[in-house]
Amino acid sequence: MLEVERWPDLDDAVLVVALSGWVDAGMAGAGAAAVLAAQLEGGRSFATVPLADHADLQQTRPTVELVDGATRGIVWPRIELTAGRADRDVVVLRGPEPSLHWHEMIEDLVSGAQALDVRLAVTLGGMPAPVSHRWPTHVQTTATDQALAREVGASRNDYTGPTGAQTALQVALGDVGVPGIGLWAQVPHYLAGSPSPPAIRALLARLAELAHLRVDLAPLDPQCAEWVSRVDEGLAERPEVARLVEQIEAGDEEFPSGDELANEIERFLRDEK
Repeated sequence: MLEVERWPDLDDAVLVVALSGWVDAGMAGAGAAAVLAAQLEGGRSFATVPLADHADLQQTRPTVELVDGATRGIVWPRIELTAGRADRDVVVLRGPEPSLHWHEMIEDLVSGAQALDVRLAVTLGGMPAPVSHRWPTHVQTTATDQALAREVGASRNDYTGPTGAQTALQVALGDVGVPGIGLWAQVPHYLAGSPSPPAIRALLARLAELAHLRVDLAPLDPQCAEWVSRVDEGLAERPEVARLVEQIEAGDEEFPSGDELANEIERFLRDEK
């Protein structure tokens, strides 16, 4: 499934993974991976996993684009691998989660990681949580083994239940000796469906710290401030929704699930785009 144009020559590389489709509240993982890929020194896309035959195309739809300003072309969904440097060699793996043939994909990606001398894998995602958009974004950390968990200060290692392709990849990499860390930004559950610049920034900051990468966070600061301001504006126009957010900030255990908030605030954010 992995189609390689030309293998890059890497040393002591870190693999950063963001596969959307399972859990990525606030598009935190996808957004962080995109920012990192754009900042890589000498960044080059060198391989893809085409998903036209491995995805539910009614859920992960292809897109149409104009070629030469007139002719239409179809862009089929795919996973893309980009290599470059950010004070150390980095491979960014990002794209939609496939619907089928996980075993074959994971086997190919594990073999590719070994060929690329990957020494650490970090997966990125966002988790909806009962938190306020005004609070600093907390990033939960998981790890593939107890020693690494102690080293990175993992905040949760007890989850059991359904999981996504990137966690399955993380486990498979651990089985061949590549340690893995999972980073999960906590996103206000009433805004989980909208892009969250604070969650993206928090993931990148924690990634840079744990993987010893150079990431420029400054361009995200005005985006974060604007995002908080826009949400506050929406709350000011809807006092009944603002009271519900106040319940979250007051630690009221009876605050609602967030469906009412999501409908109101996300509608405001869409209208303001």
